[in-house]
Amino acid sequence: MRILSLTTILFVTIIRAWIGFGLSVSVQTNTQAPLTFQKEKVVTAHATGSFEVKVTPQTPSHETADNKEVPAGLGRMSIDKQFHGDLEATSKGQMLTAGTAIKASAGYVALEQVSGTLHGRTGTFILQHSGTMTRGAPHLSITVIPDSGTGQLEGLSGAMTIKIADRKHSYDFEYSLPKID
Repeated sequence: MRILSLTTILFVTIIRAWIGFGLSVSVQTNTQAPLTFQKEKVVTAHATGSFEVKVTPQTPSHETADNKEVPAGLGRMSIDKQFHGDLEATSKGQMLTAGTAIKASAGYVALEQVSGTLHGRTGTFILQHSGTMTRGAPHLSITVIPDSGTGQLEGLSGAMTIKIADRKHSYDFEYSLPKID
């Protein structure tokens, strides 16, 4: 039987509330044009749809590389998602979390590799998350890691927003890709 610390249980509860009980999260988007080394035509597009997510706490490692105890309040979780709509894909990732002594204040960072089809173009890319919650007020940024696109998604850039309503998750993905001739 796995025993979780009170801080870990609190943080998991906050994250579940954040992603599962109707809190909307806004994302700051980078409005700069993507950098290119060759002059190429870039197409900006918009993808929307729904997704299911499973966030699973991982067994904490109680010692760091230098054999010191891991501070209370820190955690690690796995992420598994299934995207539907304009993005038909799956993703797997890792999340690092930090909870505080103040109720509903926490933070997380995450990386997830998305594999699938975006508006008919197939490949993979990596999303980077950075989220904080200050006494219940969320702030989240989700962006495509530059040059992480593969296959027909090579050159992908963009930002994603997440909306949660009635315990259902949806995404709004504004992105740019080199035009296929």
